[in-house]
Amino acid sequence: MRSSDLDIVAANESAAYEHPWTKRIFVDCMRSGYQNWVLANKQSIAAHGVMSVAIGECHLLTLCVHPDYQRRGYGRKLFNLMLDRACKLEAEVCFLEVRLSNIPAIDLYRSMGFRQIGERKNYYPSAEGKEDALIMSRELPLP
Repeated sequence: MRSSDLDIVAANESAAYEHPWTKRIFVDCMRSGYQNWVLANKQSIAAHGVMSVAIGECHLLTLCVHPDYQRRGYGRKLFNLMLDRACKLEAEVCFLEVRLSNIPAIDLYRSMGFRQIGERKNYYPSAEGKEDALIMSRELPLP
């Protein structure tokens, strides 16, 4: 992800999520040295993700696929790339939170070997107020 990608990344967030990250959040992630990735061709950015990696672990902060590109394997492809990068940075475990209602994402993470290790009550904003999150993890590297 480059700073020149941020307008498109923010637009993709808005297209995909009811409560999207702002461009400013992505700027902060880039300044913090997080792993910031896009999956793109010359015409568009299909997906983006942000991951922190430190002291033997990584934490997926966001993984977003534009609605026009969902259900084509792009989320899996980008997440695998990010996990491979985390392994090269010596991460041994990955953590993530996911909305309880985001069944496609939960299915993706489970298919990649992630298991639920907890819940965070009232973690995400929602139209009804707050929504719970599942906490998931898996050891690295991927097979």
